Amino acid sequence: MRTRLDRITPLSLSMTMVPAANISVGALGEVERLLDDGRAAMKTTVARFSRWLGSSAGRSASIAEAQRRFTLVRLRFHAFIARYDIFADVLVQRSERENGVWIAGLDDLAADALRVPGLSFRAPPLVCYLDRGVGAAIRRARTRLPGGPPSPVAVIRVPRERMVGQAIGASLVHEVGHQAVSVFDLLPGLRCMLQARQRAEPQPLARACWSCWERWCSEAIADVWAVAQLGVSASLGLIGVVSLPRAFVFRIDLEDPHPFPWIRVLLSAAVGMALYPDALWGWVIRMWKSMYPVADAPPALLPFLAAIERTLPELAALLLSVRTPQLRHRTLEKCLAPLDRSPQRLAVEWDQLQRDPTHFRRLSPTLALATVSQARIDRRLSPERESELIARMLGDWAVRSSLRATTRCGRSVARLAH
Repeated sequence: MRTRLDRITPLSLSMTMVPAANISVGALGEVERLLDDGRAAMKTTVARFSRWLGSSAGRSASIAEAQRRFTLVRLRFHAFIARYDIFADVLVQRSERENGVWIAGLDDLAADALRVPGLSFRAPPLVCYLDRGVGAAIRRARTRLPGGPPSPVAVIRVPRERMVGQAIGASLVHEVGHQAVSVFDLLPGLRCMLQARQRAEPQPLARACWSCWERWCSEAIADVWAVAQLGVSASLGLIGVVSLPRAFVFRIDLEDPHPFPWIRVLLSAAVGMALYPDALWGWVIRMWKSMYPVADAPPALLPFLAAIERTLPELAALLLSVRTPQLRHRTLEKCLAPLDRSPQRLAVEWDQLQRDPTHFRRLSPTLALATVSQARIDRRLSPERESELIARMLGDWAVRSSLRATTRCGRSVARLAH
């Protein structure tokens, strides 16, 4: 174990990517500090065990006792290696041609998706990596890593198959929504509101619906975040993830924090209608219901489906009415409304982009992505051209972020020199 620990070098000495593909300086510094502290603590643990073995107590101890102590040391060692591998996986892909720069662009998209207009707060660094699978996932900042210490950064896993068109943003921003829920402490107040709604409901079936929403509220509020940041493309991206065989679309599992797919898409559209009213949301609902007609659901489930669908307008309003001290006691709707990802606004931005191809550089990453995705929805853009534009934007965000970091470092060096 001592030999293996000595061979673990800082990640900054093992990275082979171009500068534009690197994670932010702040994120790398936080990760290096975490791993350096873990390496030092692990060396201390191994040294302490070695001293015990050579002591009179260790020499007189039974083999079973020595094995017990060794097993605990080894478990801590494996936990440290697991932490190292988590961040090594994040960085190693950044040496891949094209993918590395695109992943760095996703970092910038994620950072922008965590911002709230007019609200300053200390946002944790967010870093992305690609993996197999259909859905994205996040290891939130300040949650426990293997072995105990909290993660200094949020790590977002993006499925490789989502690296095409609007699917990228929908999955990524939903996961950023989970980090936002943590940063702004949205869940306690939301759960209290849902519990109060259950108590106030006299009908048993409707009360069961609100009980389900309490179980599913963490995923529901993350979907709200995605719709607020991306508009209609968030709902269509969600459809791309949850388009499964009918048995799964109508399958209700109260142990799963995700709402069952059929109602989850309808909730996404209901939130969109509340935030950015437009006939396009009705088209999303009709399309989804034509793909999965309610008549195909198990007959015993039909009354519940009708009842839970009736809760959607009220639930959307409730989700948007959450307020916390971290939001300066403003409602979530009031905080997110200035984003304005309405189809009308996005169409205006697309028209401007057509007149000036460099216009996207003046847009925030989420607004730029929502604009391109909306043009695709409006059939003003082909899938191939959409993919080309998004790849170009990801690369541009990565390069500009790298240049900003280089400039800041240069200024810091100049100040120190003087």
